Amino acid sequence: MSDKTITLTGRIFITADVHLLSGLIIGGNDTGLEIGGVDKVCIRNPLTGEPYIPGSSLRGKMRSQLEKRLGVRQDQPIGQGVSIHGGVKDYREKEKDKIEYTPIGHVFGVTGDKAKDHPTLLLVRDVLLSEKSREKLIEAKTPLPFAELKTEVAIDRVTSAATPRTLERVPAGAVFSDAEWVYSIYDNQHFDLLKLVVEGLQLVEDDYLGGAGARGSGKVAFRKIAVKVKAAKQGQWAEKELEKDLPSVAELSKQYEAWSKQAQDFIQA
Repeated sequence: MSDKTITLTGRIFITADVHLLSGLIIGGNDTGLEIGGVDKVCIRNPLTGEPYIPGSSLRGKMRSQLEKRLGVRQDQPIGQGVSIHGGVKDYREKEKDKIEYTPIGHVFGVTGDKAKDHPTLLLVRDVLLSEKSREKLIEAKTPLPFAELKTEVAIDRVTSAATPRTLERVPAGAVFSDAEWVYSIYDNQHFDLLKLVVEGLQLVEDDYLGGAGARGSGKVAFRKIAVKVKAAKQGQWAEKELEKDLPSVAELSKQYEAWSKQAQDFIQA
């Protein structure tokens, strides 16, 4: 971090429920179990046994989709390539240990081996299973706690030999509640970059979350979306609700100019 002073002037909070439109495989690793075991399992809270969506998975998917949308090179480590208005540009060292920040670098940060002169703007929280979905999954008596088993079979095109694998998924219809994206404002240019967060949410909806998306898993929808802003005023933090119960990311995007302007006015007042 450089010696320059930075001042946190406000934060914008976007919250939503994550609805599973197809089964979700997330956070799971190869288990190394014997034949007949589950090849991939969901990440779970060790205290409750319930699956959850790691904030890192949701944030990482948003970043990767935005990088593709903006034309970032995919053959180099995170933090070495960015896009500006659709064109590809590399991070260039200004001095020995300083880097030039660009839109994605500003919002999502850069790798730990880079000397930072600006804080990351976006953080994303872990998302827990909703109480209603928890009750429904208990009643359903799924093969594994809060999860279904999905068997896939790879067929050798030459020999026709079948290789089965079994995956653990959170079933379609489940809801993870109160996902939260927290976007920090340090100076005026950060209001312009906020639109990347909204676009990132839409790109995740249009693609998939977690694993096996090309084979049908991981389709999600963000619903019951709300936006609020907090600002430092006279030594205290004040807050204002901007949007509530929006039905879709499309509606959040449609209303973007109005609520983002309200947030900017509230923080700067």
